[in-house]
Amino acid sequence: MRGIVVIGNLALDRVDGSPPRPGGAPLHAARALRLLGGGSRVVARASEQDRRPLAGALATLGVPWTFVPAPATTAFTIDNSADGSREMAIEDAGSPWTKEDARLVGRASWAQVGALTRADFPAEVLAVLARDRRLALDGQALVRPAATGRLVLDADFDPVVLRHVQALKLNEEELEALGGEEAATSLGVPELILTHGSTGATVVSGGVREEIPVRRVDTTDPTGAGDAFLAAYAWARAAGHRPGSAGRHAAVTAARVLELGESSAAG
Repeated sequence: MRGIVVIGNLALDRVDGSPPRPGGAPLHAARALRLLGGGSRVVARASEQDRRPLAGALATLGVPWTFVPAPATTAFTIDNSADGSREMAIEDAGSPWTKEDARLVGRASWAQVGALTRADFPAEVLAVLARDRRLALDGQALVRPAATGRLVLDADFDPVVLRHVQALKLNEEELEALGGEEAATSLGVPELILTHGSTGATVVSGGVREEIPVRRVDTTDPTGAGDAFLAAYAWARAAGHRPGSAGRHAAVTAARVLELGESSAAG
């Protein structure tokens, strides 16, 4: 099996007052991919200044990776509460991918597009990426404005980006920002993946709605689990699983990543 490619910006995350630490979708997705095998790859961007700590963290996971220099590195502040809620702020929105960056991705049947903000992957870049691949997009690409300060989700996205997307993952906050499940379903994405934290997930595809159970894992910092979930979903779809089966596979894998205590940044 060829596996998948995960693409996205790496990030520096200050979690609960701690010093900045590596984060971003490529890092958390790689934690799932190393459990799955199958020839998957990661293509990640950050500034040259931050290359050593961020690429170093990615290298320790053993998943093949390519580093692409970017003008700036995305940076977040994340505060987790005991009730499971969290507040986030963007310190630096990083820099968008370009069509030239997209051409460095290489061959793969599926690509996980790990956007951290709405600006990361413009529609013209997604069009390049979708030419030879099916795209699994994180909902952050729709609802997270690329503005510094306290993060407030909204639905002011360019609908053109969805023309190129096969699968869209939304967590509960992202789903609410888009107006609920009915509104999300009306977006017309062939595969809709709704994650509900510790209570499970829902996969909607071809008019079929399937509930996906999850095994609860006690953790004080579940962030990054969504990236692991989407990576495992895309991996399973590339392996020939149908959407519902891919959702079940993703739930098991994401729980395992959390169980290993390796989910630690914005996702």
